[in-house]
Amino acid sequence: MRILHTMLRVGNLQRSIEFYSQVLGMQLLRTTDRPEQQYTLAFLGYGRNPEHAELELTYNYGVERYELGTAYGHIAISVPDVAATCNAVRAKAAELGGSITREAGPVKGGTTVIAFITDPDDYKIELIERSITD
Repeated sequence: MRILHTMLRVGNLQRSIEFYSQVLGMQLLRTTDRPEQQYTLAFLGYGRNPEHAELELTYNYGVERYELGTAYGHIAISVPDVAATCNAVRAKAAELGGSITREAGPVKGGTTVIAFITDPDDYKIELIERSITD
């Protein structure tokens, strides 16, 4: 078994595609529009299934905002430089949304460098500093 994708409901599909592609460097892999069912899907990632897990963004026509609830935690993404990724978020936040909620630094009680950001829909994303070979 393996994880194939994670789905997030978003209020503005284009804004979310731009955030994940321009800020976090994901590729838009494919989209599917279902007008009769009133939703559109966009799949993004750093590669395609089955070698890589994908992120599915779901836009339901006419829904601009969702309540996140208390059960959702975060998505974790490895990046080579957490501070640089935070700077990219900071530089694009006014245009594409998103914000930094915990600056780059070591995890409590450890040495791994992490940060937390949010996407334009306030979903949490943990950035974990790892070299490309990790």
